[in-house]
Amino acid sequence: MKAQDILKINPVIAVIAVNEGDDYLSLAKALLDGGVRVLEITLRSNIALKAIEEISKHCTNAVVGAGTITNAKDLQKVKDLGVSFAISPGLNVKFLEEASKIDVNLIPGIASAGELMLGMEYNLNTFKLFPAQAIGGVNLLKSFSGPFKDVKFCPTGGINQNNAKDYLALDNVLCVGGSWICDKKLIQEKNWNEITKLAEQSTKLR
Repeated sequence: MKAQDILKINPVIAVIAVNEGDDYLSLAKALLDGGVRVLEITLRSNIALKAIEEISKHCTNAVVGAGTITNAKDLQKVKDLGVSFAISPGLNVKFLEEASKIDVNLIPGIASAGELMLGMEYNLNTFKLFPAQAIGGVNLLKSFSGPFKDVKFCPTGGINQNNAKDYLALDNVLCVGGSWICDKKLIQEKNWNEITKLAEQSTKLR
């Protein structure tokens, strides 16, 4: 699947930050039980790569990707693990040059029209808007829709169950990134039923 096909699967993709001691397999299964198939495992801990490998192995109906990719070395690592997509918080020329040689669906973060145009120079048409709320959110995406009518987005950052629908109503938004469906407190409490409920609710936002 291409990047846009992946982002069309669910209105909300699960943005997951795993830590030592977290039962990430139970978390993944709880999300899947709630209908959320697209899982972005962020590289914010030393067990993230193991979590990607294990979830990919044991949750075969999940579409597993990696987030917080900040360099080509990490991009190659997650590609070797077989991820379906990779998301970065930003982009620059060096990263795009090196990433263009790695065969993986890259969805880079952008925060301005200039960064968007740079990504388009490397034949990219799907981006993460980050940090969405802080840089203009819905209004910025509306402004992008005119000059960049073929570009699609997955906004992330400051998005929750209260404002997600505002983003999902836009034609150039395929989905949003949601960490609220992977609430840290619920994970610590191993309250998988509540996580499944949040996942179910997120599938009905569009």
